[in-house]
Amino acid sequence: MKKIATLSAVLLLAAGCEAPDKSSTAAPGDEFPLTVRNCGVDVTFEKAPERLVMLKSAAVPYLHDLGVLGKVTARAGQYPKAYYDDATLAELDRIPLLTDKTDTSGHLQISKEVVISQTPDLVLGEVDNLSRDSLSAVGIPLLEEPAMCPGSTSAPTFDDIYRQLDTYGKIFERPAEATAAVTALKERMATFKGEPTGRTAAVLYPTVGGGVTYAYGAASMADPQLRAAGFENVFGDSGERVFEVTLEELLGRNPDVLILLYGAGDPAQVERAVTSLPGAERLKAVRDRAVMTQLFNFTEPPSPLSVDGLEKIVERFRQ
Repeated sequence: MKKIATLSAVLLLAAGCEAPDKSSTAAPGDEFPLTVRNCGVDVTFEKAPERLVMLKSAAVPYLHDLGVLGKVTARAGQYPKAYYDDATLAELDRIPLLTDKTDTSGHLQISKEVVISQTPDLVLGEVDNLSRDSLSAVGIPLLEEPAMCPGSTSAPTFDDIYRQLDTYGKIFERPAEATAAVTALKERMATFKGEPTGRTAAVLYPTVGGGVTYAYGAASMADPQLRAAGFENVFGDSGERVFEVTLEELLGRNPDVLILLYGAGDPAQVERAVTSLPGAERLKAVRDRAVMTQLFNFTEPPSPLSVDGLEKIVERFRQ
């Protein structure tokens, strides 16, 4: 369900973006200088950013809804087409791709020099080998999605999406567009009552080719997404966002439904990474073929895509 053009948004997490609440009727430029709190750091803008470099795809739906995706002068990482409607894809196609190279863990590999050469006045998304501090040293601010801030343990909600859109609306001087997008998103969410179905579920991130399987707990967007769909998260008693889990523990909780997240590649291989594990045939979800693969950003981090992901879950497992 490619509805990015009609959505948006994110309530600030404790470690997330915070911005002064000024009137949306203020004249252009009256919001500035504007300081937002991001991952425990104050980020100040003297004016609305005009040259953006995107190192992660999470901000795409926000920027599209605000009409500022055209300000992105370069991007890096992976942008699966399944996330986006035709209008968004057309905008992305016009943005040069610096690199989509990742390490074996799926983390983007890009040098500081490559990013600096683009002369951005804002970088969106922090990566392992290009920190906020290294960019700040050369006068380039960085914003990360609040839920992805290092050490964040706050439990997200769909309200986080609304407030993040409001924050981006202030940064880019698009408050009216932010309000309209939030309204549209709330209308879609109003159709989900979160009435319990009596079924349990687990959201996992398997390692294709063998390796660790990760599960998502109460500090992940998977938890409110499952609850909105009427499921109980079998790992909802964990205060962590994501953590390693063994097949034995999964068998002990034995969810009715499995949702398997992945970043890119063949979803059939993602499913086999779980169903081919020795003993996996004893899982109720596997026996009942109640296994769904879902691209990562349809769940995490909180964004308008999380609502698309919720709709996909409900459609797949509706009674």
